[in-house]
Formats: sequence, C-alpha cells, structure tokens
Amino acid sequence: MDQTGADAELNGGDIGNGEEQGTKRFRAKRDAILSAAAEAINEQSAKGMTFADVARRVGLNTTSVTYYFKRKEDLAAAAFEHTLDQLLAMIDEAMAAPTPRQRVRRYLSLNMDRLARVQRGEDRAMAVLSDLRATEEPNRTRLLNRWREVFRRTRALWGPAATRAQTDLFGARAHVLLENTFWLPVWLVRYEPDQYDRVEARLMDVFEHGIAGADVSWAPQPIDLEHEEIEPGRAAFLLAATRLINELGYRGASVQRIAAELNVTKGSFYHHLDAKDDLVIACYRRSFDTITDAQRLAEEAGGSHWDRLASTIATLLDVQFAERAPLLRTTALSGLPGVVRTAMVDRSNRIARRFAGTIMDGIAEGSIRAVDALVAAQALMALQNAAFDMRKWAATMPRDRAIGMYASTLLFGLFDDRALAAA
Repeated sequence: MDQTGADAELNGGDIGNGEEQGTKRFRAKRDAILSAAAEAINEQSAKGMTFADVARRVGLNTTSVTYYFKRKEDLAAAAFEHTLDQLLAMIDEAMAAPTPRQRVRRYLSLNMDRLARVQRGEDRAMAVLSDLRATEEPNRTRLLNRWREVFRRTRALWGPAATRAQTDLFGARAHVLLENTFWLPVWLVRYEPDQYDRVEARLMDVFEHGIAGADVSWAPQPIDLEHEEIEPGRAAFLLAATRLINELGYRGASVQRIAAELNVTKGSFYHHLDAKDDLVIACYRRSFDTITDAQRLAEEAGGSHWDRLASTIATLLDVQFAERAPLLRTTALSGLPGVVRTAMVDRSNRIARRFAGTIMDGIAEGSIRAVDALVAAQALMALQNAAFDMRKWAATMPRDRAIGMYASTLLFGLFDDRALAAA
C-alpha cells in the first residue's frame, strides 16, 4: 500500500466505501502490524525488531508501516500495550466468577484457549514483556503503570485482603500465576494440541492442591552453594550482566551499561568475553549450573524426596531474593539467535525433568501428592525463575518468611493458608 492508499484508509477508505468501513480497515491493518511486531519481538526482542521485518510479515512495504507507527519504539510500545490490554481483558472476565478457585480456573482456561488458537493459526502470540523496562520515556512510565494494574487486578482474584500478611500472600500467588501463564508457551509446544485440555487440568490441580503430600511440613535445610570462582573478574561481569538483563531485557542491558555497572571500560568486557551473545550464554550456563548444583546437593543430603525438593526450592529462592548472584531470567531468550535459544531451552527442560524425577520418586514414597510430574516441574521452573522480580517484596519481611510464603504457592497450592499461619 502506498502513502495515498494509507491516507484513503485513514480518511474513510476508497470513495464510496464510507467512513465506518475505512475505520475498520485501518484498525484491521494496524492490528495485523501489531501482531507481526509481537512475533518479531518474541524472536528478536524489542530492540532487535525492525520495520522491514514487520512489514515483510504483514506483506506491506516499510513506508506503509511507518504510516501507522512513526518510530520503532512506538510500535514496540503499542505491541506491549496490546499484550497488557489482552491480559486485563482475561483477568476482568475471570473476575466474574464467584470464588477465587473459579476465577483462577477461568483465567488459566482463557490462556490455554488463546494458546490453542495460536497453535491452530487462528490467533497470533502476544508480545512477551521482557523488554518493558527498557522502553523509552514517556512510554516506559505508561507501560509500567499498566503492568502494575495487571498485577493488582490479578491479586484481586483472591478477593480483598484482610491483613498485610494476606496482601503479601495474595501478591505472591498473583505473581506465580502470571509467570506460569507466561512460561506456558515455552513448554506447551512439547504437547499435541489435543492434549491441551489435559495439561490445563493437571496444571490447575497443582494450582489448587499443591505438590506436598498430606502429612509433610515445610522444614527445608539450607544448601551451601558457595564455591571459589576460577576467574573472579569474569564472574563479576556475569553477575552484573545477569542483574541488568533481568531488569532491562537482553537488548536493554548493553555492553556499555554492564561495563558502567562495574566501573570498567568496554575493553575490559571484551577481555573476558568475545561478544554479548557469549555473555548471555555464559550467564545462562552459570544459572543452570547453580540450579543443578542445588538439585545434586539436595539429593546427596538424603531425606525424603519431599525434603530434597523443598530444600532445593528454598535454596534457589534465597539466591533470587538475596540478589547477590541471581539466576538469569528466561526473558533473555528472545534476544538470542535461534540455535542458541533452542539449546538453552533444552537445558532448562533437562533441569525440569530432574525436578520431575524427584516428584515421581516422592509420589512413590508417599511424601508428594500424585500429580503430573512433568507439568508440576515446569510450574516450579516458572516459580524459581521469576522470583528475582519479587526481591523488593521479599525485602519487606524476614527472608525465611518470604521464602516460605512464596514457595507455598505451588508446594501447598494457591488457596492454602498454611503460609499465613507461619507468618
């Protein structure tokens, strides 16, 4: 479509079509551009998205896309806003249900229905929100305020809180619910679409009743993950990069920002790592190694499989809340080359299968409920992966209480108040 055609759409379409028809065409084309932008963001991150790529996906030329969105940053912000609007619409629909359980069930069902439509080619994926904090002003403030509204309304699925402790618990539940639905597209592709209903039921079972067996208690044993770094300078780069990527996304955490965080030159960065992709890969490997170390050491410590699982989760949450050496969030995946991204997801799935093995052994011995271990393991991956974002929440209370309350969301379920009794 040339510029004249774009003007015709905006002003009512071709002569005789009428203003209403032209407006519908304009909105339809704009929505198509937003959907294409979401796909590009999910593959390349917001910073890596280009007008040319978005135009190619929609079948337009670049000039036509710039007619709808003058700047790439505005297009990315509109794609993020579209995601936030969809989330709010699903939450509002879920709120119409009479009880917290029914609301959460409805919200999960709406997400699964949407993913099924995407799989069938009837809908397009929403833009992941990993680069939200890296957007420019004034978009950044507006989008973050919108995200806070998503969080507040999700927390309201459990109804009004009577105490501060209940507010804290509902906040943890809302965060875990949201992060699990964000993580779904990564692992749901391992299932056939006709299995989505079953996956939904098994995931809701974990949400509703948790993983813990009937007669177990929360008494995790801390695992010592401290070890001497072979290259302290390189380790410092990895930790600084992990913190910044978690906060700003892959593209937002530039080499210049990472170097500035450590008060060193960009040349020092390249002394330790050849390229930024190498840095992210190294950060992922360090994070994955930390998780597997916790799993292995918990197994070596012995005890029931519930004890091992609880100790592993508690240790990893402590790592995330302490912020000294946090784990890299999976939000950085969208900025990596496809081959590398696949390799990182494969490593994540191997870790999840290890969790699943512990769960299955715990089911056999009776310390863990009979759940779908593969589904429960992916839910735990989402829980520990996203805990970094809750470090300010955790800082408002004793660390042990924060860990226990946050872990309770999946270990005891999203509707169990044992976490409040311990608060």
